[in-house]
Amino acid sequence: MTNNERTIPRMRTIREAALEQSIPVHALRVLVREDKVVHVKCGNKALVNLDKLIEYLNGERGESNLKEELQ
Repeated sequence: MTNNERTIPRMRTIREAALEQSIPVHALRVLVREDKVVHVKCGNKALVNLDKLIEYLNGERGESNLKEELQ
């Protein structure tokens, strides 16, 4: 990739991202509300950056900690 090329982020609605990553929709909504995953607001909807979500889930705050964050 040259300096002039940019990649377009893969953006998904909360429901789409949750289904693709096999996590509960409610859990992803909580992460978005608490600004723990990269997202943008588009009207009343939030669009989640899928690649950043995957990084988050694979990082130190991965799926195993998701249940703890919801309690």
